[in-house]
Amino acid sequence: MAPEPLKALLQAVAEGRVSPEQALEQLRLLPYESVEFARIDHHRALRKGFPEVVFCTGKTPEQVAEIVARLVPHGRVLATRATLEQYEAVRQRVPEAVYHPEARAIRVGEFPEAPETPYGVVVSAGTADIPVAEEAALTARMMGVAVRTLYDVGVAGLHRLLEHLPMLMEARAIVVVAGMEGALPSVVGGLVPCPVIAVPTSVGYGAHFGGLAPLLTMLNTCAPGVSVVNIDNGFGAGYYLALIVKPH
Repeated sequence: MAPEPLKALLQAVAEGRVSPEQALEQLRLLPYESVEFARIDHHRALRKGFPEVVFCTGKTPEQVAEIVARLVPHGRVLATRATLEQYEAVRQRVPEAVYHPEARAIRVGEFPEAPETPYGVVVSAGTADIPVAEEAALTARMMGVAVRTLYDVGVAGLHRLLEHLPMLMEARAIVVVAGMEGALPSVVGGLVPCPVIAVPTSVGYGAHFGGLAPLLTMLNTCAPGVSVVNIDNGFGAGYYLALIVKPH
């Protein structure tokens, strides 16, 4: 259950519109819901501030649709790494679902209103890194923060990045997504005062080792204030960005 419905339930008890016994019956059903192939965590929003997110890789379209349909009554829903086939199955159950092809994600519910500041920035080194960057940006926006994007500004043409330095300097936090050698997060981390979240991608040639080379580069950065998430983990980076940016 999201915080808003829980507050409404408690208010109804306080006003006498719902008895404590009726409220207890509703709360008894909340922690998680079991289906044949999943245990759906309906308390995630209360514990973490955002509902359970569906990771679609490895799930059948029917499984994704079932989980999303059961999450919808409890608030907005985000499903990552979703295929078009999985989205079509979801849309049969939840017609208002929206597919974001660049982010490879399914969204149900509108983006929460967010003030223009403070804001986060999602940067990609190359165009091929945009899918992971879009996953990060979409995740943060679903969590209610303002996000600006800056794509294809890698170190092979550093002037493209420096042109936008004022925007980067005013950001509360920055996600930097890079494949190949993965140098861009260190460059950004050495320029800005805010935290930088580095995301290595699996974009690169053979000795890139599917993202291991940029991962090691980012872990060995000498720029202070740079943290690193797993290879291609745009969701994790966007979530962390929102935790930093969103006022508490």
